[in-house]
Amino acid sequence: MGRYIGTDLHRNCFTSCILAENGRSYLRTWSLEEIGVFCSRLRESDELAVEVTGNTRLFYDAVSPHVSRVAVVNPHQFKVISDSVNKTDDNDARRLALFLSKGLLPEVRMTDKEHAQVKSLCQSRDKLVKLRTSLKNKINNICSAHGINLKKEYLSSEKGLDMVLEIPFDSMVKIEVRVLVEQIRSLNRNIKELEEAIKDGGDKLPGSRNLKSIKGIGDLGSAILLSVIVDVNDFSDEGKLASYFGIVPRVSNSNETNHSGRITKRGCKLGRTTLVQCALIAKRYSPYLNSYYERIKARRGAGKAIIALARKFLKVIYLTLKENLVWEDFPNGVLAEG
Repeated sequence: MGRYIGTDLHRNCFTSCILAENGRSYLRTWSLEEIGVFCSRLRESDELAVEVTGNTRLFYDAVSPHVSRVAVVNPHQFKVISDSVNKTDDNDARRLALFLSKGLLPEVRMTDKEHAQVKSLCQSRDKLVKLRTSLKNKINNICSAHGINLKKEYLSSEKGLDMVLEIPFDSMVKIEVRVLVEQIRSLNRNIKELEEAIKDGGDKLPGSRNLKSIKGIGDLGSAILLSVIVDVNDFSDEGKLASYFGIVPRVSNSNETNHSGRITKRGCKLGRTTLVQCALIAKRYSPYLNSYYERIKARRGAGKAIIALARKFLKVIYLTLKENLVWEDFPNGVLAEG
């Protein structure tokens, strides 16, 4: 029987609680520079738990060769710690060790370096795109306040940005608009650079060729979806993958009452959003997906039809990756030869 070790990790130190075979626990706080000494005292039969933080990858890579298992815990799902009224490093480490020994920790998957880097690039791009959108909205609001109504796509081109700078605003408003336009142009360059890196990294991920053969999934969509799925063999069926994406309904069963509510929205929001966007594009090309969407929409409305479409499209993605399929003509279900 191995020991169970709970670790409360911080930027420059960590507190470990070792739950020994005899039931006794041993607490100690280490500086991050002492991680080598800490690892030298681990045993191959040990199991270790650590919460997700900014430097979890560094800690995980250091300790995983020395123990039988490392459980990485989602702190938002582990309410015993996140909602604790006595939240100290020692208590957090103790609880992690105890619940690890009982097999009751809400674990998350640690992906390999390549998938993690692509996912990080995609998340950074998403943040910059949202920031760019907020700046465009600010310019639109300024123009609207002066009786000028711009088209939605007006600020998406260099010509449109140049024309905004020519509008005869007051001097202070001109300064504000000029700064906003400069920021948008800077973001355009940065987003383009990130997208090029995402394409290069995404093309190297297993399954990239398979997904991009599906009409509706491009370079960016493929990279995001693969960075979330990682290894499709981790999911025994399509339903498990749908649950991981958070597009399955909440279920509440009590006595004779069964209730299904809204989707759980667990997992990666960017992955879920990308799945929906790709599904909506794919239905333009696939008569089967389009008829399925229209049938659900007529009965239950557009909102539920979009989620149903995303779930159906995810099944296509699952089978494509699981069976290593490459489509020659996806809308008509024709596979590429060889």
